Amino acid sequence: MAYLTSSSATGTSFGMRATAAFQNMVASYKQHRLYRETFNELSALSNRELADLGLHRSNLHQIARESSQTAQR
Repeated sequence: MAYLTSSSATGTSFGMRATAAFQNMVASYKQHRLYRETFNELSALSNRELADLGLHRSNLHQIARESSQTAQR
């Protein structure tokens, strides 16, 4: 009686997973940096300037988050 056992490497290698993880970290860092820049620039505006843009100071976090998420797509 003969037995045949075959094994093949399936899936992704460690190097590919490490590269993907690093790329995700870089993308997350860029998105966070864009969020902070947007938030800081909007925070520097006066209440009057924000009102002229149709914004309120309480919405700045949300606006910066949405801006950074759409810019990365």
